[in-house]
Amino acid sequence: MDALRDQRILIAGCGYVGGRLAELLVESGSAVFALSRRPGARTEDVTGVRADLANPETLEALPAHLDAVVFAASPSSPDEAGYRAIFIDGLRNVIEALVSRERPPKRIVFTSSTAVYGQANGEWVDETAETDPARFNGKVLLEAESLVHEAAIPGCVLRLGGIYGPGRARQIERVRDGLARLDPEAPSYTNRIHREDAARSLLHLLALPAPDPVYLGVDDEPADGDEVQRFIAAELGMPEPAVAERGAPRRAGSKRCRNRRLVESGYRFVYPTFREGFRALIASRD
Repeated sequence: MDALRDQRILIAGCGYVGGRLAELLVESGSAVFALSRRPGARTEDVTGVRADLANPETLEALPAHLDAVVFAASPSSPDEAGYRAIFIDGLRNVIEALVSRERPPKRIVFTSSTAVYGQANGEWVDETAETDPARFNGKVLLEAESLVHEAAIPGCVLRLGGIYGPGRARQIERVRDGLARLDPEAPSYTNRIHREDAARSLLHLLALPAPDPVYLGVDDEPADGDEVQRFIAAELGMPEPAVAERGAPRRAGSKRCRNRRLVESGYRFVYPTFREGFRALIASRD
């Protein structure tokens, strides 16, 4: 990807998705920096930057002359305090450290989530849909998105669906172990994206000359969770899961997210639906 050659890019949160993005950026010819509280480089091709998002003084060590920053950090705890510490305080600290520089980056890309939507009855949603999340995680992420859009640095947000891929194949394991259950009630729609596509979507947005403020990072097909479980069972050569008893806990939320804006911007999915993604994971484990 020639647009990223010789670019200096910082990844704050070089974990499951950010780590794969770092590999792709190195392949594209970028100079990649991975911010972490722990010293040392992630690989010989990625320069480690020791800093703490919660401590503004440590962010003075950020590399100079950055072209772009990807904020893909995860909270240290799953409660509201953990979310606010990373997505509000940490993000604000990074933005303030960057805008104060003589040469700020030209772009910041923030990984958000489809949790910013409150729709739960199978509605179709896109980037223009109402955002009225019911839970704290969506509310905090929506507040973080505002920080990105209000910053003096041009910002872009990628709202990711449920991320799966190598090392994150819990649905396969539940079906394989006989723990999966079909929902006896109405369809419950789920939205997902393979790690490879999540990372490549970020790469794509970094290379776009003028990205839109918000994109939905989900694959082509929001699917009823039961359909996904039946598919996995068939691929494993197992009978379909049993139906759960009525009154058993259900999957939270049910909405159908459209990725049209991302696709129309030129992105092409490696795993367009759950079928290609889960089939590849199952094949890699057999």
